[in-house]
Amino acid sequence: MFFSAKSQVWSMPTLEYIRSEIEHMRRQIGRQQKEIQSLLRSGISTASAETLLTSMQAKVEGLCDQRDRLLSEERGPTYASGKRIKGTPSHRRA
Repeated sequence: MFFSAKSQVWSMPTLEYIRSEIEHMRRQIGRQQKEIQSLLRSGISTASAETLLTSMQAKVEGLCDQRDRLLSEERGPTYASGKRIKGTPSHRRA
């Protein structure tokens, strides 16, 4: 959730915001991985960098879960197979 200064109300982030945040974090993870490789080549300890990388990856997983939850709410109900329930077929309506 994020805070909007204009309306003074907490609101849920939009699907577009979450997708852009995932994309941004994935780019940062790539940079962090390159930095870790550079540190390893230099013989410098990478423990703190790897801890940061792990926390970044966990945040991306959480954002992906949130995105998937928003998508399922947006799409509506589904059968166990994942196929959408579009309503009662016309031949079974009263």
